[in-house]
Amino acid sequence: MKILNIHGYHGSPKNSAYKALDPFGCEIIAPELDYDSVSPENILGGLKYILTDKRPDIVVGTSLGGFYAAVLSAQHNCPVILINPFLMSFLTFDGDVRPRKDTKALIGLFGSLSKIDISNVSCIVGDNDELLGDHRFTEELLGNARFRRISGGGHSGHTLPLKDFFAKILPYYTDTLPRKEWFP
Repeated sequence: MKILNIHGYHGSPKNSAYKALDPFGCEIIAPELDYDSVSPENILGGLKYILTDKRPDIVVGTSLGGFYAAVLSAQHNCPVILINPFLMSFLTFDGDVRPRKDTKALIGLFGSLSKIDISNVSCIVGDNDELLGDHRFTEELLGNARFRRISGGGHSGHTLPLKDFFAKILPYYTDTLPRKEWFP
């Protein structure tokens, strides 16, 4: 199985999701993204290029990477696994973290989430996420039988049982969900 792993803001390509997926023998494509210097449109363009060129089976996204993974799923009907996704990044990524000029672009990308097919989505969130809060909005938008809320889990993937989650969720994508042609 080939997986595109999208790290979060100031994260590492070999983040906790990468480390939890590695024992499963997956081919993991993990680009290093510079969310500060590259526009949201160009980040998304680079990720779309990877989809076309590498043709992963699943996209995994953590935090801000989860936002981009969700946008890819909405735009291309691709399967995703989201870890504490930062879906409303335009509300809190202001001048302190993200230059204000990117707010309109983030809102535009956020608008595409209305088209997401939640049968493509699995999600794990910490209910004690010190950065994103209680994830009520995320659960309302993406809640399904594969939505997991982890008691005491924080924002960092290290606080979540990712290896166990992947062990239970990956078979859904290989055994249950019919393979779709979703590549751009």
